[in-house]
Amino acid sequence: MAAAPVAAASAGRRSASSVARRLGRGVVPYLYLAPALGMLVVWTYRPLAETVNYSFYSWNLSPTTPAEPVGWQNYHRVFTLPDVSGSVWRTLLMIAMLLPFTILIPIVVGLLTREVRGRAKTVYQALIFAPFLVAPVASAAVWEWILTPDSGVLDRATGLKTNWLHERIPALLSITGIVGWQMLGFAVLVVAAGLASINGDYAEAASVDGASRWQATRWLTLPLLSPTLVFLLLTTVLLAGTWTFPLIDTLTQGGPVSSTTNIYYLLWQYGFKNFDAGLAAAAGVVFFLAFTLVALFLVWLSDRLAFHDN
Repeated sequence: MAAAPVAAASAGRRSASSVARRLGRGVVPYLYLAPALGMLVVWTYRPLAETVNYSFYSWNLSPTTPAEPVGWQNYHRVFTLPDVSGSVWRTLLMIAMLLPFTILIPIVVGLLTREVRGRAKTVYQALIFAPFLVAPVASAAVWEWILTPDSGVLDRATGLKTNWLHERIPALLSITGIVGWQMLGFAVLVVAAGLASINGDYAEAASVDGASRWQATRWLTLPLLSPTLVFLLLTTVLLAGTWTFPLIDTLTQGGPVSSTTNIYYLLWQYGFKNFDAGLAAAAGVVFFLAFTLVALFLVWLSDRLAFHDN
């Protein structure tokens, strides 16, 4: 009679031990992720929550001045201030001007250099990727010397008499051109990686069927490269403001006449030049939500239109 309770207790202990082992195996992966998740919370989600909180206050960043609640007033200012709408249009223009450097030219370079092999390929990739490794501030110093009016290398080489950094259109062209020069190598290597992942049997089968090299590129290579191109498009749209910020701050300070002030530099001006933390936070929240929607749309578009090599 006593053996039955002992057997039941033993079975219960084995069952509890089995559950504990399963839970332990399930927890272990999250323990490896814990440091990264902790850093993500500390450096991303916590500042984001604080930004949302500050957007409902008026504060000049002074520790001795209390923040005053203003409700939705800062958001109303974001949608009514003319410099906000102007900076949005300039940001879109910069993105459009960067797309040839991050998509069109890399496609051409990637297709033309597909046959490069061995040491020549290593040297070519190192040379084209080198500008991406240059610190933006150091790059800005060199380009400021190159673009100096009259005595600069560019004006002396071309015979032009252009004040590249102090005229509206030349300043915008200079900023986007320098950023495009820096990002071109990165985009070319991404495209090269995408081309390398495409099975060469497709092009061989197409040539056997009588397709020309251009036809195989147009109807096989480019569609299979579409996930890579969507990634570059997403990267350009989301990070163009970040790429241009150090050059704007170093070379033009948003001028002349705000012609190079994009939304990221405008946020910096609101927060650290005008000392209006509430307005800067509200604008940051609005732009964060807008770029989140753009990112979701591009991901959806990628899922709908991109071709994948299965």
